[in-house]
Amino acid sequence: MYEKQVVVKLKQGLHARPAAEFVKLANSFRSQITVEKGDKSVDAKSILGLMSLAVSPGLEVTIRANGSDEQEAVEALTALVSKEE
Repeated sequence: MYEKQVVVKLKQGLHARPAAEFVKLANSFRSQITVEKGDKSVDAKSILGLMSLAVSPGLEVTIRANGSDEQEAVEALTALVSKEE
């Protein structure tokens, strides 16, 4: 298992288009991936799950992956939400 905490810097947070991009990228990996905010954890490959977290800019989330490409998955997803757009 590999995980990383990251502050979301996207202007819109993880809503609508950024959430769709995040899920698309997550689905490109074989590992099981979750996103955690506070005490709630959701499947990173589910747009509805991700949107239910209501992640706004400036909030910290934990991205966790378990599988053959876990480190690459976490690093790629962390880079996506860390971009200041």
